[in-house]
Amino acid sequence: MNIKVAVISNKVSKFYKEAICEYEKRLTKYCKIKIFYLKNEEELINLINKKDYIIKISTYGTLISSEGLAEKINSMALTGDSNILFIIGETENLREDETIAISRMDMDSGLLGSIIVEQIYRAYRIISNQPYHK
Repeated sequence: MNIKVAVISNKVSKFYKEAICEYEKRLTKYCKIKIFYLKNEEELINLINKKDYIIKISTYGTLISSEGLAEKINSMALTGDSNILFIIGETENLREDETIAISRMDMDSGLLGSIIVEQIYRAYRIISNQPYHK
């Protein structure tokens, strides 16, 4: 599975980048993951591959649980949809295959990025029937 996470923000705190980096390292045994910190939608357009299944993270999306995300990732892997792009931040004119939410509350893009990467890691632990905490 190839996963990209695009965080669109003018500034992401070092604290959040360190948290994201930690989960990125943990995820290397489950999938190929790459985090992109982008300033605007134009940079995002250059990142998108036509094979990407694009999941926008928004407060207006369908609420999803950790188990629901695990099921989604697992079913996509089984059906051959092996390229997922998670988008965090404001976009206006992009194709999205799906929009999901982890909360109805607004939050900083860096915080949301760290939560999403942690949830992807949690999803793989669920898929592998492994305990989450070390």
